[in-house]
Order: sequence, then C-alpha cells, then structure tokens
Amino acid sequence: MTKVRAKADAAAVGAVDVARDALVADVGAADVGEHLGHVVEGERVVTHLFGCTRKGYAGWRWSVTVARAPRQKAVTVDEVVLIPGDEAIVAPEWVPYRERIKPGDLSPGDLLPVEEDDPRLVPTYSFGDDLLDDDEKSQVRRVAAELGLGRVRTLSLEGRDLAAQRWYDGDGGPSSPLAQAAPASCTSCGFLMRLAGPLSEMFGVCANGDANDDGRVVSLDHGCGAHSEVQLAKKHEPQPLPDHVFDTLTDDELEEL
Repeated sequence: MTKVRAKADAAAVGAVDVARDALVADVGAADVGEHLGHVVEGERVVTHLFGCTRKGYAGWRWSVTVARAPRQKAVTVDEVVLIPGDEAIVAPEWVPYRERIKPGDLSPGDLLPVEEDDPRLVPTYSFGDDLLDDDEKSQVRRVAAELGLGRVRTLSLEGRDLAAQRWYDGDGGPSSPLAQAAPASCTSCGFLMRLAGPLSEMFGVCANGDANDDGRVVSLDHGCGAHSEVQLAKKHEPQPLPDHVFDTLTDDELEEL
C-alpha cells in the first residue's frame, strides 16, 4: 500500500515569522540563527527549522512545529525543541551497565549477579525437561545446600561453546602475535596441563612460570617462546668466557717495565 504524502499547507509553510517569534520568546534572540527550511509533518502541520547559535551546540537546530485548524486562517505553535543535525555532536548511544562491564573491571568487593535465566547456565538438578518456576528453583537450592551436593547450576552447551570461542579468539589462541612467532605449539609442550571434559581436546592450562600465559587457558595450537623443548641456535648461545689468567708479576717487576 502506497502512503499518501501530506499536502503542504500554504499558511503553515508561510508562518516563518510566527515560528521565529515564538522561538525568540522562548530561548532569546541571541541563540536563534537563520531559517533552514521546513518539513511537512502532516495535514496542515509544518515544522520550521532554525540554526542554533548557542555555544556548545554546533550543528544543532531549533525545531518549531506549527499547525492550522480546519477552516481557520491563523496558525498556532505546537512545540519548540532543540534537535541535533547531521553534524551535531551528540552523546553516544546508552549501553546498559551490565553490558558495559568488561573482564578486569571488577574491584575487590564488587558484585556482578548472574541473571536467573542466563542461557550460559542450566540447573544441575532439575525435574526432567520441565522448566523450573521460582518455587521449584528455591526448593532445588535448599535440597542441594542441605545435602552438600555442590553447584546448583552448571554450564550449558551454549555457555561452554561461548567460552571456547572466546578463549580460541583471544590471546591464548593460535591467532595471537605470540603464537604466530612461536617455534612450536602448546600441544607438544611439557608445561601444558590438559583440561578434563569436552574441552580437553582443544584447551589446556599453561604451567610454565616463565611464560606470559602461566596459569591461563591456552589452545593446543597456541604457542610461545617458552616452549619446553625450545633450543637456541648456536649463534644465539652465550659465548664461553676465556680461561682465567694467573698474574705472577711482582711490584718490582712492574717498576722495571
């Protein structure tokens, strides 16, 4: 269905002075620039745009909307607002606090609760395939706590896959500059401690205290210069020190020289 474009109302389009007078009365003449044009909003409704000369608002514009009632000759002012233009400096799009948190942002004492329906986690003890309501989840937690059964929730398949992809794409994966320049991969390194479970075929933990990745998860095709089997080329080996020289000269012999 084709949308019918509203016809421009001559009285509303010509009400530039009316719009400017209303704007000046609201914000003062010092902040109002030249008329930049108009936009037809609807039947007998037009918005007039004026430049904004207020300091700190470069690229912004004043928007004054006027309207004319049916069978009326005069127009009335509906609203006066300040809007950003294409070149205006505006604040970045708001991002929820939970999504702004990055690894390393937490300080001692900070809390970061996990949402109840986080797809990365699933109940460790559940009632078949039925979804747990709040009362059933509370019962599961109480039973688990009383029996000492450990975790109430564990990683879901989605949570495990997200973690694996994040690790593989990160600094502990094969694409990092450290791995690209490594003489061999972690899979043949004696300092690699393999993980248990489904991720054991892709990842391990570095146990080399001299390596950058000590104590971190690394992919088996990651690598670094601290590989257990790395050897220096002969030209890079330290040069042996010369033999010690035994000084037999006495003070009298030195004076004679």
